[in-house]
Amino acid sequence: MVRLFRITALGGFVLLSLICKPAETAAQQGLKLWYKQPARNWNEALPVGNGRIGAMVFGRVNEELIQLNEETLWSGGPVNNNANPNAFQYLADVRKALENEDYKLAEELTKKIQGPFTESYEPLGDLVIRQEIPGTVSAYRRELDISDAVSTTSFTVDGVAFTREVFVSVPDQVMVLKLKAGKNGALNFTAGMSSPLVYRNEALAKDELAMHGQAPSHTDPSYMQTMEIPVVYNDPSRCKGMRFDVRLKVSNTDGQVTTDSTGIHIRNATEAVLLLSAATSFNGYDKCPDKEGKDERALAAAYLAKSQTRRFDELKSAHLADYYQLFNRTSLVINGNPVPDKPLDERLKNYAEGAKDPALEALYFQFGRYLLISSSRPGGIPANLQGIWNHQVRPPWSCNFTTNINTQMNYWMVETANLSELHTPLLDLIGRMAVTGTEAARNYYHAKGWVVHHNSDIWATANPVSGSPSWANWPMGGAWLCQHLWEHYQFTGNKEFLDKTAYPLMKSAAMFCLDWLVEDKQGRLVTAPSTTPENIFIDEKGYKGSVSVATTMDMAIIWDLFTNLIQASERLGTDAEFRNLLLRKREKLFPMQVGKKGNLQEWYKDWAEAEPEHRHISHLFGLFPGRQISPVYTPVYAEAARKTMELRGDGGTGWSKGWKINVWARLLDGDHAYKLIREQLKLTGVEGTNYANGGGTYPNLLDAHPPFQIDGNFGGTSGITEMLVQSHDGLLNILPAIPAEWMSGEVKGLRARGGFEVDITWVKGQVTTLRIRSAAGGNCRIGIPNNMKPAGKFSISQAAHDNPNPFYKRAYSAAGAALVSGRLAFDLATEAGKEYVLTAR
Repeated sequence: MVRLFRITALGGFVLLSLICKPAETAAQQGLKLWYKQPARNWNEALPVGNGRIGAMVFGRVNEELIQLNEETLWSGGPVNNNANPNAFQYLADVRKALENEDYKLAEELTKKIQGPFTESYEPLGDLVIRQEIPGTVSAYRRELDISDAVSTTSFTVDGVAFTREVFVSVPDQVMVLKLKAGKNGALNFTAGMSSPLVYRNEALAKDELAMHGQAPSHTDPSYMQTMEIPVVYNDPSRCKGMRFDVRLKVSNTDGQVTTDSTGIHIRNATEAVLLLSAATSFNGYDKCPDKEGKDERALAAAYLAKSQTRRFDELKSAHLADYYQLFNRTSLVINGNPVPDKPLDERLKNYAEGAKDPALEALYFQFGRYLLISSSRPGGIPANLQGIWNHQVRPPWSCNFTTNINTQMNYWMVETANLSELHTPLLDLIGRMAVTGTEAARNYYHAKGWVVHHNSDIWATANPVSGSPSWANWPMGGAWLCQHLWEHYQFTGNKEFLDKTAYPLMKSAAMFCLDWLVEDKQGRLVTAPSTTPENIFIDEKGYKGSVSVATTMDMAIIWDLFTNLIQASERLGTDAEFRNLLLRKREKLFPMQVGKKGNLQEWYKDWAEAEPEHRHISHLFGLFPGRQISPVYTPVYAEAARKTMELRGDGGTGWSKGWKINVWARLLDGDHAYKLIREQLKLTGVEGTNYANGGGTYPNLLDAHPPFQIDGNFGGTSGITEMLVQSHDGLLNILPAIPAEWMSGEVKGLRARGGFEVDITWVKGQVTTLRIRSAAGGNCRIGIPNNMKPAGKFSISQAAHDNPNPFYKRAYSAAGAALVSGRLAFDLATEAGKEYVLTAR
């Protein structure tokens, strides 16, 4: 039964309660990346993946290139978290130098508290299809449809149509490639494999080719030149490198098939279906991948055996069913989403020149979700700096997990964009980091709990690596990562996860922080040594340094961890003694400071910055992704954060712009956030484009640092969700930062803390329909945009009063406690499994 209640004080809105029903399948229109020419380079190729196997499809005609990855293929082996047994002896001297304000000496000594580098994510290899093209090519089209995660290349040769279709299946754990000719017997090609790593090919049968290989024992980061030979195989002082195996098999064809070590040869076919499987010997972060490794050949063969008996249509149907249940949860339409009939590279060029293209903005939002679905699946490894796509043996920044912003940014949108289960690879890695991080905390600092520094990898490296202390010696990575544990609980309401997994890990990280904090001369708790990644200060004497005391980022992260633990303890009704300890310690934390320019200070002193427009905005952690700063609850600090953003400017690398979009959304400035979205979508990497200020987007829509870093894509999607819905400060805030350019639109399936799912329709900036689905029940405090401006207290209609179980509890004045001026807030008492609708009369 549907019940209608009229609430006269809500400025012309009607509230309805509906029986539980599943969310409608999101309409996914205009979500194709298409081009009139093949990819000229890697930054134009199209990414596909199933979380484990990744591929970049170039769409070449005569010699198709599909570059391959497997998520567990890394150099190295288990870490040694006591590689520098003398590290601890320098800590007291560092702190003494800081007490004496000798920052130069402190920095020199801090370098002695360092250990080995992380390892690198490695490329698997290349699949090359050499196709005989006897005539002139016409009608060429290359596309990736992210609504079904399928890449298609099509062209015509002398009247004969050819197509290649590629997808990577989660249910079958293989990449599927279908080649088809529009004329019987016109398809002739050879499919071969190679790798930039050590490898050899083997013909296993007339229709099956294998590539066996090995990763390096160690790969030096591309930005460091510390070893004479930066890529080392079979280093006797290290674990022997990880093995890998790739299998390519003809599943179905009407042509003649032969195979040798050079490839699979198919002649006179009309169509052919190829299956590719891959596996490595990786057997966990704490096991040598050689002597303790899995049987990669048996694994790769098993994947093929499972899938080769199924027809192409069956494989594709299973792939689509799996993908749809994730992707179709959420849709976005902006201003009607008019889609220009132009290839994406032309659209990006026009957009950079000022053209309006709301469909491109919606596509960009969904592309971030597509990339996470394709690179982060339960049971696997988290998305790294490039997701799962990398073609270099020494990739940028080792393609590792950079935990001073980048790894976290990869997962900022995972809950709000309705992909909660894709969070689990990161949450699982945090558990592994806590093990190695406990050793690092004990060996490097003689501290309890666990710690992670600036870099980690598949081996859960936790120690400070060798390099500039401005980034290498930052020990707050573990504490920041704990925010993801709390957020996962906030969105899911999974109390068992909070009790058994999140709380113990958060508590242990807090124990490290309690040991790491020291009292200053005023009795305030500070961190020492302390850095603010990756910035440099100029002190009163003109010294340029990075190591000081109580940076704002450090203190904000610790405040966040302590606050989340306090609330978690209250939710669980446990650990009251530890909770009270955290409450006392939190009160003593060194507070945030407003500088002489009206900005939020980055260091504990009001120092100048060596680079005033530095790409990192670490000291704004408390605003985003934290919740210590709010335009509503802490307007003084929010205004200081705004001033900081104005001083930093809008320039920066791709991921930096992604971060800034989120910050401006939290400052409730949708127009500024939108300005940065437009800058983020600046076409980069082709003739006539400008790298001077960094950032931008490659023709394949991947983020340009430059080079490619996937966190910019994920950060951009997160920023758009923050513009549409926020729920971090106890209010389900609807359209909190909607820009004037997005006059009308519809978003479905966004998630909010408390287990709520939201659909919003708006016209001329005014909400016309709001749907809220409650997974767990409980109160939902809703903030509605300023299209309603009633004054004073609001009465509830008699019809609602008469209901024996009213779901509308009470209303607040627009100037009520801690509410944004001009926004109406009210409480909705929800029942689990019910949907509620607010519509304009």
